[in-house]
Parts: sequence; structure tokens; C-alpha cells
Amino acid sequence: MYKKNQMVEVEILDLGDKNQCYGRLEDGISIFVQGPAAVGDVVSAEIFKIKKKYLAARFRELIKPSPHRIEPVCRYFGLCGGCKWQHMNYAEQLRLKRKQVQDALEHIGGFEKIECDPCIGAPELFGYRNKMDFSFTDLRYLTSDEIGLEPGEHEKPLDFALGFHAPGCFSKAIDIDHCDLSTEEMNCTLNTVRKFCLKHRDELPVYSTHSHTGELRNLVVRHGGNTGEFMVNLVTSTHNPELMEKLCGELKAALGDKLTTFVNSTTSAKNTVAFGEKEFTLHGPGFITDRLGDYTYRISANSFFQTNTAQAEKLYRLILEQAQLKPTDIVYDLFCGTGSITLFASGHCKKVLGVELVESSVKDARENAKRHNVGNCEFIQLDLKDIYHIEEEMKQFGAPDVVITDPPRAGMHPKAVKMMLEIAPPVIVYVSCNPASLARDGQMLCEDGKYNLVSCKPIDMFPQTNHVESVARFEKK
Repeated sequence: MYKKNQMVEVEILDLGDKNQCYGRLEDGISIFVQGPAAVGDVVSAEIFKIKKKYLAARFRELIKPSPHRIEPVCRYFGLCGGCKWQHMNYAEQLRLKRKQVQDALEHIGGFEKIECDPCIGAPELFGYRNKMDFSFTDLRYLTSDEIGLEPGEHEKPLDFALGFHAPGCFSKAIDIDHCDLSTEEMNCTLNTVRKFCLKHRDELPVYSTHSHTGELRNLVVRHGGNTGEFMVNLVTSTHNPELMEKLCGELKAALGDKLTTFVNSTTSAKNTVAFGEKEFTLHGPGFITDRLGDYTYRISANSFFQTNTAQAEKLYRLILEQAQLKPTDIVYDLFCGTGSITLFASGHCKKVLGVELVESSVKDARENAKRHNVGNCEFIQLDLKDIYHIEEEMKQFGAPDVVITDPPRAGMHPKAVKMMLEIAPPVIVYVSCNPASLARDGQMLCEDGKYNLVSCKPIDMFPQTNHVESVARFEKK
């Protein structure tokens, strides 16, 4: 009945994963539409996949707009994969973020009697990020208007880009001049570094993921939301002192006193992850600080820190609310990063053990605790899959009454979940940036009847995107 390339008209009923929307055609068959649609839109879509129970199609034309639809402000909307939700008003974004968490808990985790709270909104909808990671590539992603142009007709080089990868395209990047989620200093740095690198292309070739040769890999900028301190970190394959000094001069000229530190990180890895193996500091101390509540945190080039400073304090207060700490409690903070949650919890319990794999983050965490004269925190570098060493630490530090875990987007390794079940704390507070990971790990915690999921509270750390943070409380039966 249906054919590939056939155009169909459908009303969008819900949003799905990976920039997909869901609708149902008149005959009842489900259809998943890829592209910038909003719930309530009526769209024209082109079928590209036909399955027995559903169709897959691409958004082609907006026929009737949803009452939730607004005009996106970004010139790269629909091309860049960062701000997928700029075309929806903020109230609708918050509704859908809560729904994402609720749906994941029900459909992936199998939790039937848990009702998520409304999603806590953010005060700033643009310019809120304190860290941006821009990628260099030797293949620039072309817009639909550029495809078909002769080589000399392009305004920008085809073999150089500094910006963001298009969704699902890791070998190419969109050359970005301005990002609305960035601060003014970040956008200034982006264009200053691009200009410098284009000028010195022979000495600083872009790293190729195909040949694994070249120098330029990533540009990472960090901006202290409450301190104003500003870091530029250029990630390259090797360190060229002369060129880096020249770039440092360009950055000083462009940013003036706003530039706190400039670091050149180097890596020999064959991936595109912006993580340096060695660091060379050209200006400033090699780190910045940011402040959350009563605490100031040291943040190095490789350190993890919450990306939205203004919203991070709300998140940490939510974690304390879910933890319900007592003065006698021993707390473990897993994936502790620079110790931001650890320090927040330290004033509400007997003592806290921060556990982190990244060495530079552990060093920063210890410095952060020392700076604030916090004496009831300890930090260790440890792989959470290593159950033996966790048990050894328990003997020395004491068994935890509360475990706070804030894993990366992929969630906890099954061995780490097993470790959690073995140490069996009375309360686990799971901080998640991925509803699916929370649901999967939560199911593992509860599958043998050992724990109950008591509550889950979503909070928006990333307006204009489909990402949502949540804080869940698990209690041992």
C-alpha cells in the first residue's frame, strides 16, 4: 500500500528518540518522522522505510503549525544537532522533558507506581553554558544550498571546519560562527582561533580521522558562571611552543583581561574526544574557578563540572532534598568529578567519600576541599568496577548510609551496579542525565526486590535541547 518516497500528511502526536516524532495515519499505521516537528504540528513527510508495523519518514513541509511552535533564533537550527527544541515554547519543552523521564521509567524500567514531579525550569534559556566543545574537521558539512556549487563558489574552505558535528556525522562538522547557548567570550574565542588556524594551516593541519595525521582536534572553552573566569583549551596532537605563544597573543588581544588562562592539551588518541594526555599552560594558572552556593571549585581542562552554573545550584539542593541526610550519616559520592556534590553534602552529614576515575578531577576535588577547610571529605581515584578495592575502602572509611551516584550519560557499568548492590546502602540517590540509563540501572537495583524507587524529580539543565536531568531516590527494603 505504501511506497518509498511517497509523501504523506500526518499530525504529530508525540516525540520519540533521536530527533524523531510519532504520528498515526488514517489507516492506523504508526509513522516516525525525522526532523524539526512539534507535538500538534500537521506535516508532510516522505517515507524512506517500510516495516510491517510502522513507517519511517523525513519531515518535508509544515502544513499546520502546533500552538506550541515558535520561531527558532539560531541560524543553524535544523542543521546542527545541538538545539533540537528551539522551535517549541519553553512550557512545552518542560512538559516533554518530564514525559521523557516518566515514559522511560514505565516502558524501560517497568516501574508502574511512580509519578515524576513537574520538571524544574531554568532561569536562562540562552547563553547559559559554561563549557563548549568545538571540533576541528578536514571535511566541512555542506548545507542544502551549498550542495552542487562549484569549488570556487563556496564562501568557506571545503577542507576546514571548526564547530559542531551534524547528527550522526562524526567525520564532518558544520563551521559555526556563533552559538546562542555560548557566552559572548566563547563566540569571540571561536572566531579568533578559527582565523588564526586558517592563517597557519601549513603548520597546523586539521587532524584527520581517516589517516590519523594532523594537529588540530578540539577547541574547549570554559566560562565561570559566577566568577567570570575564562579558560581556552586548544587540543592538538603535539605541542608547538612558538605557534601557541602567537595564538596566546591573539587571544589576549581579542579578550583582554577576560582571558584567565590558556592551555594547549595534547593527545595521541585516535578518537575525537576532547581529552588531553598532557597540558602546556601558556597563560594563567592552567585552571579556572567557579562558585556554587558557599563553595568555590577549581576546574582544570579535563575536569567535569556541571555545564549550567545557574541551574547547578538548584540541582545540588534537589540532591540534598532527595538524600535527606542526617548528621550521623556516612555518604559516598560516586563519579564525584571535582567534588562539587561532595562539598555540598559535607555540611549535612558526618563525612563523605568522593570516588572518581579521572586523576586531574581527584586533584581538583582535594584542592577544593582544602580551600574551604572542609575536613570531613576524602577523595580517592578508583574504577567503580573494582569491587575489591571498594570493599577495602569501606573497611577504613565505614559503610555508607547514603550513596549519591552521578554517572555519565551511558549510566553505570553493570559491575558498578553489582558493587552498589553488594555494599547495600539504605539509600541511593541516582543523579541522571539520561532517562533510559536511569530506568535501566534502576531496574537492576530493584529487580531482586532489594530496593524501591521512591521518587523521581526532573530538572532542566539544558534549555532548547531534548536533554533532561533527574534525581531519583531508591530505598532499601
